[in-house]
Amino acid sequence: VQLEESGGGLVQPGGSLRLSCAASGFTFSSSAMGWARQVPGRGLEWVSAIYSDGSTYYADTVKGRFTISRDNAQNTVFLQMNSLKPEDTAVYYCLMTPVDPLGVHARLSEYDYWGQGTQVTVSS
Repeated sequence: VQLEESGGGLVQPGGSLRLSCAASGFTFSSSAMGWARQVPGRGLEWVSAIYSDGSTYYADTVKGRFTISRDNAQNTVFLQMNSLKPEDTAVYYCLMTPVDPLGVHARLSEYDYWGQGTQVTVSS
């Protein structure tokens, strides 16, 4: 299994970024995917999840600003991040579990595979 994130970088407050996670080595279309982040000085935080049927879920801190989506033809999951705030600064990780978490998608231990992470910095 390989999960490779891209799209991180430096952006000003109020700006946007789109993260991508290219996946390989498993049946992408039947797997649930997610994103988590490591905020400086804080622990890991679950951000968002998308189930195999396309159902989406978000942490309250990003709801209305972030959008998760998936392209099963390209084995890729995306995280569109709008209205970015300095507190969104973090390393963002792509997550995978081969079985839909069925309501416990915010529990990071549910995810079997993690990418290496991509840095997002929101600063003026």
